[in-house]
Amino acid sequence: MSASAQVKRISVPDIAARKGQEPVVVLTAYSVSMATLLDDHCDCLLVGDSLGMVLYGLDSTLPVTLDMMINHGAAVVRGSSKACVVVDLPWASYQESPAQAFRNAARVLAETGASAVKLEGGEEMAETVEFLVRRGIPVMGHVGLTPQAVNALGGYRARGRSDAEQAKILGDAKAIAEAGAFAIVVEGVVEPLARQITEQVPVVTIGIGASAACDGQVLVTDDMLGLFAGFTPKFVKRYAEIGEQVSQAAASYAADVRARAFPGPAHLFGVKKG
Repeated sequence: MSASAQVKRISVPDIAARKGQEPVVVLTAYSVSMATLLDDHCDCLLVGDSLGMVLYGLDSTLPVTLDMMINHGAAVVRGSSKACVVVDLPWASYQESPAQAFRNAARVLAETGASAVKLEGGEEMAETVEFLVRRGIPVMGHVGLTPQAVNALGGYRARGRSDAEQAKILGDAKAIAEAGAFAIVVEGVVEPLARQITEQVPVVTIGIGASAACDGQVLVTDDMLGLFAGFTPKFVKRYAEIGEQVSQAAASYAADVRARAFPGPAHLFGVKKG
């Protein structure tokens, strides 16, 4: 038996049991190679529909398809052995009805080997969350700034600045928790609201642009690593500037090729005598 086969993957109940305990570490992953690099350090790998913008250069997550999520989800499962893998359900793959959500969520789990799905929305999605959970599909919720609702929300601004908005988001989180979600991503909300949600819902909260008081944190890995130049969201801490290193390495390679310094003798095959 291989070493990887002996590793026990972190389960949904393991994550659910972390409420109020050691914070849950979550990062996004979209490929075998990145999943392999992150696996030892993360409790959960999220195959987010953010891949549409990060990998495909789309303007939003809305054009992401179910097939895209399944292909990348399967890759992340193959590249990991320890972390719990959660796959986003993309826009329009679950909002129509609980039955539609079940068909597509079941396909995601069957074809990727992931442990759970994530969907966005609050009270309006509670019936769907309950429908899935009662049929054996673990669900991670997502409230606050929900990127799939960018058109309805009018952009990516922080949420919860008014009393009415705070009450709505808190009610959404409570409804999703009551429906049976094992964890809830709380994104882009004012800090006191994220703290209040964490205190008042009985399930694990995963913050992103929320509060250190949440039961865990998630970032888009490419943001965290500085893999591209340009706008960096306020809530992102860059732990490396890999993009600059890639560019510098490519420049060095290009210079060597143009100077005929690469390949050198150490990189070439000679003729064997005899």
